[in-house]
Amino acid sequence: MLELAVAHALYDRHPDFSEGRLAKVRSHVVSRASCAVVARELDLGATLAAHAPDLPVDELERLARNRNVLAALLEAVLGALFLEHGFAAIERAVVDAFSERIEYALTGHVDHKTELQEVLARSGRQVTYLVLSADGPPHERTFTCAAEVDGERLGTGSGASKKAAEQEAAQEALERIRAGA
Repeated sequence: MLELAVAHALYDRHPDFSEGRLAKVRSHVVSRASCAVVARELDLGATLAAHAPDLPVDELERLARNRNVLAALLEAVLGALFLEHGFAAIERAVVDAFSERIEYALTGHVDHKTELQEVLARSGRQVTYLVLSADGPPHERTFTCAAEVDGERLGTGSGASKKAAEQEAAQEALERIRAGA
């Protein structure tokens, strides 16, 4: 339901965009990270805490901050609204709730991994990502990843997820390739 609402809005607003560009933007907007951002904006973590009094306070606070929990909670809320009211009744509200994420995906978000893959594909090369380290407790990990091309490490990056660390590594690799590394 979320993907359909966002895809419909994107197609209506940008009929001139290629299918590939629309798909990339939609994919970013409906990602777990974006859903967690919207869940935070809607204060769903506090709502969860208010309706789960049997859990210890520290556990509630941890759950209310957890990206995966927030994203799943938002998806559950959207599913319940869809079942109760139908798609047409909630589509506009869903798009409105994600409007900042849509704008960010259209103007600010760059998928460095895809861009690097496309640049390398033109010359028949490929990138491999390696996890160099994963530090911290399971709920607060920091990953460090490397982007290697033809056995050469062209970029490293760190982030709260492997995907984020790989994006940073890809960005650094792109910068080196463009600089003639």
